[in-house]
Parts: sequence; structure tokens; C-alpha cells
Amino acid sequence: MIVAAGILLVAQAVPESYLPRPDVQAFIGRMVSQHGFNKSQLKQLFGAVKQQESALEAIARPAEAKPWHEYREIFITPERIQEGVDFWNAHQRLLAKAERVYGVPAEIIVAIIGVESFYGQQGGDYPVFDTLVTLGFDYPPRGDFFRQELEQFLLLTAEEHLDISQIEGSYAGAMGMGQFISSSYRAYAVDFDGDGKRELWSSPADAIGSVASYFRAHGWIKGAPVAFPAQVQGAKYQSLLEQSMDMEPTINASLLTSRGVRAQGAITGNARVALFEYDAGNRMRYWVGLDNFYVITRYNQSSLYAMAVYQLSQAIKQAHGNRLVNRDP
Repeated sequence: MIVAAGILLVAQAVPESYLPRPDVQAFIGRMVSQHGFNKSQLKQLFGAVKQQESALEAIARPAEAKPWHEYREIFITPERIQEGVDFWNAHQRLLAKAERVYGVPAEIIVAIIGVESFYGQQGGDYPVFDTLVTLGFDYPPRGDFFRQELEQFLLLTAEEHLDISQIEGSYAGAMGMGQFISSSYRAYAVDFDGDGKRELWSSPADAIGSVASYFRAHGWIKGAPVAFPAQVQGAKYQSLLEQSMDMEPTINASLLTSRGVRAQGAITGNARVALFEYDAGNRMRYWVGLDNFYVITRYNQSSLYAMAVYQLSQAIKQAHGNRLVNRDP
């Protein structure tokens, strides 16, 4: 029995095969008629699927449901910071190239890969096809989404000549160092090392370039700030928190002061911002997010995630800078 987003789910008994199910048959028929897939090959694939019960359990308890002070402890650690510095040093030229081509700073790219897969060391061991079938047909809250991703996955494997049986990823079907879902892989992944293929598992170049490509496509503004800590007073700021629930920066920055919010950074009066509240355990902390903060939330639609990426990026940047300084004669 699984509880997800307030919905009680009763896990189905592990099916002998997904193949006889009418909804699966309808999906196969659509892949054949719309995309020209071979029906017998698809039937063979679906007939061999093993339900990923652990994926159903994991998706029902995402880390983003934790309070900030617990969530932060997962990602802002000395080990992850140090590994980030090492990754930056190992791929300095690629990161500089990505920043030059896409305008996304090295520390943000490194932090994304650090949060998503611990710099390629924890890419997930779930069979992606079986996982997407499981979530697409046995997870009603987001079944439509995962069936769409299953369609995208099959198209991706055909286009990139990938062996479906060998592809592993996260419990949600995300893949590679940057943990791209199938639709993002197809839309934003790039061949950054010029070898004629987009390979996000073992090619740091393609992973780095693809993360930067994703960010630029979603509106990253080169050189613009991401977020500033803020102090609040009174009660008027509460309405700004409510207005920021969807994370999009829609608040005119000129309103901050009149609503009791003082950001610790320079923001032009006509800028659009959002206000976020974080449970630090002993107190609430507040941040003003700008356009680039919103771009990070497009990678994972959570203000907790975006803040973890941003704070990790700043810690890595500082540690990397200190190491360079310490190396000077």
C-alpha cells in the first residue's frame, strides 16, 4: 500500500505480463500506427517487462517532501563539494567551452551533475524501459506523464541506436550524469565531444554540454544573479509567498520594501522576482529568486531543489577558487 500526494494507492499484484492489458495493447497500437514501430518487437518487449515495485515505492516518497534543513543535508556536504571541485578540475576546458557557447557558468553545470548523479557515480540502476512501463500503467497520479515519457524513450532509443535492455536510470526513468528524462534527452542533449552521438552516461563532454543546452533553452541569462537572501518583517510579505507558489518570478521588485522584504543584493526596481520560505529547523529563512533561479526549477520543479543546486554551486565555486589561490606561488 502506497501513499502519494494524499492519494492512497493499492499496488497491483505483480503481473505475469503487461502484454495482455488493453491499455498496453492500445499503447502498442499507437506506436505502430503513429511512429512505424514493429508490432511483434514491441510485443516481445512488453511481454518481458518486470514490474518495478521499488520505483512505485520511491516515487511516493520523494526527497522534495522533506523540510529544507533535512533536504539540504543530502546535497550540501563536504564530500559533494570536494568531488565537485575535482570534477571541475578534470573537465575545466569542457566547462569553459560550455560557458562560452551557452552562457551558463561552470559552477551551475557542476552542481546540477553533482546533485543529479554525484558526478556520474550514482546514475541509477533501474531498467528504464521496465520502470517507465510500471509508472506509466501502474501509477495513476502521473500515468499520462510517464506514458508520454515511455513513448519518448522508444523514439529516443530508435534515433540514437540504443540497446533498450542495457539502459539503466533513476526510479523515475531519468538517465545519465545529468539525469535527463527521455523527452529532455531528445530535445536538449547535444553531441559536445563531436563523436557523432549524444551519450549522457559515460561522456562528460556530452553531459556538460547538454546541461548547459537545457539551461539556455529555458532562458538562462548570462551574468545575471540567481537569488539573494532576504529579511522579512510584518505580515504583508505572506501575500508574496502565496504569489510565488508556482515559482515563476511575477512580483515587481519595487513592491518588496513596501511588503516588508529586504533583499541582501541589488535588484533593479522593474525586475520580476519570487519570494521563497525555507524551514531551517530553528527558524524560517527567506530568499528572493530571480529569472535564473526559475530556470533551475525547470530542471526539477521544486524550490528546494533549485536552492540546493544554487548553494552547492556557490560552495563549489568558493572551494575551487580557494584551491586555485592556494596553488599560486
